[in-house]
Amino acid sequence: MAAMTNLLVKDDTVTTPVEYTFNPVSDTPVPFWRTAIANVPLEGQMRLTTSAAKQKNGSYKITVKLEVPVMETLGASGTSAGYVAPPKVAYVNTFIQTMFADKRSTSQNRADLLKLGLGIVQGASSTTATGVLANTAAGNAFVNSVLPGPLLFTAVILPN
Repeated sequence: MAAMTNLLVKDDTVTTPVEYTFNPVSDTPVPFWRTAIANVPLEGQMRLTTSAAKQKNGSYKITVKLEVPVMETLGASGTSAGYVAPPKVAYVNTFIQTMFADKRSTSQNRADLLKLGLGIVQGASSTTATGVLANTAAGNAFVNSVLPGPLLFTAVILPN
């Protein structure tokens, strides 16, 4: 098992890009991280979970799940007594990436599958070298990585 650490994720949805810190919360029953964004209630914090489960046939099901709650916008007026309700979660957007890997697969096989899958997610098209990120230099970066995400998919190692 790899040790759970903070995970830093960049987001450029605003003019000045923001780096969010996902803090480790628990490794039981699955590794779980949560952001601690100032002035956002607990239920509005982003959540990340990872899991790796051995299937009946011996293959592995490896999953990363990211949940991003969207908060309601508060009205400025409130009630006649001046009460303004606290913000609530309006809805949650969820991203899930799952890999099924045969029990006979190697770390290199899983790293290659991860590269291909990420290439498709980032915008593969009918024109060569397209997509959001260049994947042409990934080489063995995934299989050689000691970072939690690649380790989960290539070596089937859950952080703890």
